[in-house]
Amino acid sequence: MAGISSDIIRGYNDTMILCLLMEGPSYGYEISKRIRVMTGEKYVIKETTLYSAFTRMERNGFITSFSMNAENGKRRTYYRITEAGRAYYREKCAEWELTKDVVECFIRRRLPGSGGASGEDSGNGFTIIKGV
Repeated sequence: MAGISSDIIRGYNDTMILCLLMEGPSYGYEISKRIRVMTGEKYVIKETTLYSAFTRMERNGFITSFSMNAENGKRRTYYRITEAGRAYYREKCAEWELTKDVVECFIRRRLPGSGGASGEDSGNGFTIIKGV
């Protein structure tokens, strides 16, 4: 299976990060790990991508950062979502629903029992629907 193109997912890194921060403050490694686990390792966010997103979202007022000692005594930078970040998250979720609806108009899938009178197998796993 092919990986996810960074061009495709780039616009939704903020959404994923903000979603996790809605649950409470967290730090970079933990967010990266949760993204990897939640996607079944289908998407592994690069460290540079993650920290660029933190910088951009903090500059835009969507998150704030603060330092705190972890349980092991190590100093970590944590991130917390702001009210502006919550609003931006809701906007991005609505945008995703619209994007998904638009793209779905162009995705053809083989339907169970397709072929024959209602459609014709194109030989590549797609069904050509006559009259469309």
